[in-house]
Amino acid sequence: MSDERDIRHGADAADDDVTAAVTRPSGKRSARRARGGFSSGDTGAVATIDRGEGSGSASRKASKAGKKAGESGRGNPFKRLVKFLREVVAELRKVIWPNRKQMVTYTTVVLVFVVFMVAFISGLDLALIKGVNWLFG
Repeated sequence: MSDERDIRHGADAADDDVTAAVTRPSGKRSARRARGGFSSGDTGAVATIDRGEGSGSASRKASKAGKKAGESGRGNPFKRLVKFLREVVAELRKVIWPNRKQMVTYTTVVLVFVVFMVAFISGLDLALIKGVNWLFG
């Protein structure tokens, strides 16, 4: 796909770092993301705790954070369901969906592979049946 982009925008455009950063898609859809209220730095990752040298306060902070995270399991199940569905929609907005040509190619590859594997396993099964019948008669 990068070859197509280089041809469309000129091969020298990929050499320039500034232009390359602008012409290459990042995989994020900023228009939809802005509507959803998500920042560009929001990855959904869990923050880690910085543990200081020899201080016991870091372990206390970690246990308090663990208690707060455990409390999210309680509460209104409908609110949790709505939150889950909102997170699902947010993740689906991040997906870059294949176009029609890519989907036909992927489907063809999968179907050819499945037909090959069915034929291979059927042949192996037939060979093993013949072998067992020859051995034990």
